[in-house]
Amino acid sequence: MPQTLFLKPFVSVPLNDWRKSKIHTNPVDANVKIRRRAEVVCMGMLTPRKFLQKRKKLEVFRDVADEAEQKNWRRLMTEIEQTGSAVAVLKSERMKNQAFSKDSVLGTLVRFKQLKKWKLVSEILEWLRTQDWWDFGEMDFLMLITAYGKEGDFNRAEKVLSLMNKKGYVPSVISHTALMEAYGKGGRYNNAEAIFRRMQSSGPEPSAVTYQIILKIFVEGCKFKEAEEVFKTLLNDKKSPLKPDQKMFHMMIYMYKKAGSYEKARKLFALMAERGVPQSTVTYNSLMSFETNYKEVSKIYDQMQRAGLKPDVVSYASLISAYGKARREEEALAVFEEMLDAGVRPTQKAYNILLDAFAISGMVEQARTVFKSMRRDRYTPDLCSYTTMLSAYVNASDMEGAQRFFSRIKQDGLKPNDITYATLIKGYARTNNLEKMMEKYDEMKVNGIKLNQKILTTIMDAYGKNRDFGSAVVWYKEMESSGLPPDQKAKNILLSLAKTAVEQEEANKLVGYLDQGSNKQLVNRVSGFDDDDDDEDDEDDEDDDDIEDGHNEKESDAPSHAIFHDDKEDILNHLVGDNQEKLEVLQL
Repeated sequence: MPQTLFLKPFVSVPLNDWRKSKIHTNPVDANVKIRRRAEVVCMGMLTPRKFLQKRKKLEVFRDVADEAEQKNWRRLMTEIEQTGSAVAVLKSERMKNQAFSKDSVLGTLVRFKQLKKWKLVSEILEWLRTQDWWDFGEMDFLMLITAYGKEGDFNRAEKVLSLMNKKGYVPSVISHTALMEAYGKGGRYNNAEAIFRRMQSSGPEPSAVTYQIILKIFVEGCKFKEAEEVFKTLLNDKKSPLKPDQKMFHMMIYMYKKAGSYEKARKLFALMAERGVPQSTVTYNSLMSFETNYKEVSKIYDQMQRAGLKPDVVSYASLISAYGKARREEEALAVFEEMLDAGVRPTQKAYNILLDAFAISGMVEQARTVFKSMRRDRYTPDLCSYTTMLSAYVNASDMEGAQRFFSRIKQDGLKPNDITYATLIKGYARTNNLEKMMEKYDEMKVNGIKLNQKILTTIMDAYGKNRDFGSAVVWYKEMESSGLPPDQKAKNILLSLAKTAVEQEEANKLVGYLDQGSNKQLVNRVSGFDDDDDDEDDEDDEDDDDIEDGHNEKESDAPSHAIFHDDKEDILNHLVGDNQEKLEVLQL
């Protein structure tokens, strides 16, 4: 059965040809009808694409012996992943099969390196170091120190480097870079910098990969000044033996985004073209990542296409997210459909972002369609997906549906976290059901879920709006006693709840505003405050385009920071990439 999508009309900025054709000439438009309340009905939302269907791979073997060897090796890999211990399986295999070849061990080692399972790599190498039948050489030491570096285990990395020195191996750029990375991964940024400075002064000479990694370490450690100084040195052709490459530019653009220096990021983007450094899809993705206005994101996206670059899943996800936050659900869906038509496989995060676009506006049926499509396309919804779907019910003020779906989260084997409970508590607070709100709060505490500031702020606000300022004060003080100092949002809410002169005086004292002549003036600064206008604190503030476009309805919450819960490491690796192969090449 075709899916039905109800969408609100919108007034869009002029779109480029590719999106015009997508939105207005799609065969889906034949089924578009206008109903009462100007709702749009689209048939065939997220229809399956052939490239997403599971296909059986045709395997070709050289002969029967090759087939047996390949299947045995795959069985071995599966056992290691299931048990979580490589050495135990390899020992057992070697005892059972004396013909177990070195090539099989090497293949296992290389495969886990490709999968970036560095714990297993280091475990295998440590075992091989004790085996008489394995000639443990310099490249093995370098791979071992690199594995410890990737794990952030700088103590073991140091020991391996010391052992290499004792065995007479010449200090190399690979070993020093790996140790530097180990310190960086372990949060010892000063130690990492010390190794880099020593390499600059006394060798071995830092390579391009070394510079890429040290910039990444500086950015992770918020040592922006040091990163800027290193990069400026690289830009100076007279002082630097190396020229900054594309990945270094990407890291600096990301750094400026992290520092909030958007103008510097744009200038660096222009400098890439001036210096002839190729700009890639990742370059444009970096620019899109710090824009909050959907119009600006769309402009960068169009600029990328005019440059002849193909959008990847990150590009599409950025644009979908921008449209979703601006409550332009139809355009968000159109971009997602365009991604599927282009043969780009969506990630689970991309589905979560589209799900969020509908959840923000409380469009439950559309969100359910996206949720079901995830399973159809072989993605198992995670807790983020479930929490976002829950927020769709909450934002639609369907608390019965929200409670049923909350129960389903547990039935499906997932454990609700603080964000999940915060979403449900927010829903009950909005519908003024204080009894159910406190029931969920107590349930959360019984289950040992750690409190967050949003939950306490929501409860404080709910009591205050029921003209119980005394209880609101109690919950404000609860934040402080729970080790969650009230943020500006909580302070503004408390000030807005104070109505009488006595309440205003008490509120001003609690938030730290001493009497500067007029308590009334202090309170009036936030008298129109509505905490529903604020999304998750971890997200960038939305642009005011909703006001310009006439969308002045009450803002709805969605667990956006749960959706963008990427480890910073994922972002940095997207910009810089994995340097393991280059480290090995340097040794040749």
